[in-house]
Amino acid sequence: MIPNRKMVYLAIAALLASIWLAVAVGTIARAASPAEESNTHVVPAGSALTVTVDQALSSKTTHAGQAFSATLARPVIVHGKTLIRKGSHFSGTVITAKEQGKIKGEGELELSLTAVTVSGWSYPIHTHTLVREVKGKGKRTAATTGGGAVGGALLGGLVGGGKGVGIGGLVGGAAGLAGGAMTGNKQVEIPAESELTFTLSKSLSLPARRQ
Repeated sequence: MIPNRKMVYLAIAALLASIWLAVAVGTIARAASPAEESNTHVVPAGSALTVTVDQALSSKTTHAGQAFSATLARPVIVHGKTLIRKGSHFSGTVITAKEQGKIKGEGELELSLTAVTVSGWSYPIHTHTLVREVKGKGKRTAATTGGGAVGGALLGGLVGGGKGVGIGGLVGGAAGLAGGAMTGNKQVEIPAESELTFTLSKSLSLPARRQ
């Protein structure tokens, strides 16, 4: 059966329509790509994030893995455009919390920011670790202890001869040790509302519609 002329025309029209549709879809897709890229803003690695912590942190009471919250103190501006507004909420975690010993060692806190909330949406972030530490007073403690031992030994020698020297040294050393412990026990303390500055270790991409 030979198709009539009308059917041939319809087939040709359908073919042309499908070709036009394919070309149109491809053109729209290519045009959409640059638009989508322009709707994404990037906060580059190395950008400073200055925040105030919402709660107090201490090397004595804080533990590794503990979460904390913070508020952006200064807006993050890139190429003249504010990408993260002042007052934006941040989440962070305690990487290390090391209580300073009474005799020696150092108190230490290591913190990192992990997420930021922008226009109600939370985005994971990566920052370099912020370290706060208090050096120990081992030398001062040792000197205090040694001085107490010497003083006790002298007193014991005057009172009881050779035996008194040993007893006095033990007593004086114990007294000096107690005194050193009381003067050398400092911790890292970060009061609430303290201002801390973190640095992005990886860039952060944010949709323009959520700035």
